[in-house]
Amino acid sequence: MERFELRLQDFSLDDDQQAVREGFGDFFTKEVPSSRVRDAEPLGFDADLWQRLVAMGATSMALPEAAGGDDATLVDLVLVAEELGKVVAPVPLVSHVVASRLLARAGGAAELLTAAAGGERIVTLALQPVVGSNRQLVPDAAVSRDVLAWSADGLALHTLAEPAAHVPNQGSTPLAWFDPAAGERTVLASGPEAEALFRAAVAEWKLLTAAALVGLADSALNLGVEFAKSRRTLGVSIGSLQGVAFPLADVVTEIAGARNLTYKAAWYASHEPGARPDLPLAAFVQAAHAATESAWVSAHTQGGLGFTVEADISLFFLRAKGWSVLGGDPGADRRQVAAALLASV
Repeated sequence: MERFELRLQDFSLDDDQQAVREGFGDFFTKEVPSSRVRDAEPLGFDADLWQRLVAMGATSMALPEAAGGDDATLVDLVLVAEELGKVVAPVPLVSHVVASRLLARAGGAAELLTAAAGGERIVTLALQPVVGSNRQLVPDAAVSRDVLAWSADGLALHTLAEPAAHVPNQGSTPLAWFDPAAGERTVLASGPEAEALFRAAVAEWKLLTAAALVGLADSALNLGVEFAKSRRTLGVSIGSLQGVAFPLADVVTEIAGARNLTYKAAWYASHEPGARPDLPLAAFVQAAHAATESAWVSAHTQGGLGFTVEADISLFFLRAKGWSVLGGDPGADRRQVAAALLASV
């Protein structure tokens, strides 16, 4: 047996991590029923829920102690994001956390960083490099007027007078067009360091989004399982039929693989950064597939109920599709993972 095999495959949580999961899990379960998610549509943002989440310390825990945070690891943040995904909470936590951490690393304005830690200013990240004056769709830019973006000129903070106009999308997320020529632009870092900071932040965004997709997949599966247990035909529950049970069991395997891969990527990012840059991308690709597969199978399990927009599975189905493409073409991530694996042979 390879010397470190057990260490690298140990996905158990310590007491502190378990407390983080349970604390935020209880919060989201209590505060975010499906009716609240629907009420936040089409923008996908609940300002009151955001403030309650801020009071839980979700926006400050991610920052280093020097910036007034709790110096939480990516493992901790992954656990929070997974619980968020279980209820598809309408808050921009992933983008805000990643952008705030990037702002702290780049030495951004102390005033803005303090406001971001307190949730008073929502910060987001343009996930694609800026090329000339070309605009791009940016997650959560419809509720944020502070956008961090990287171009050949360096990593810059773009501050707008107000958030950009919301672009309607099937995932009901605060998506908006980001115009790099609009607003005030402040360069925070330049050269190779700026690009490295940007690439690391994009990887963090995909890692935390992967965790949220894992949580989404888990809840979508549970909806299908509970339906299969209660629905009966010919005197038995439909869950006892192979045509129903086997697809659900396949989804269990998909989710377990995505969760383990996400946890592994988070552990490496926290303890051996740079050692496995392919893992966050692989986790995102697998979690996106698991989420869409779980929502699809669950919807089909529920038959005539599953296709209606009034059914809760529709919330998960639409967000599984929408969240999976916020980061760009998943095919590009697959190619990067393949290239990294081939390079290591």
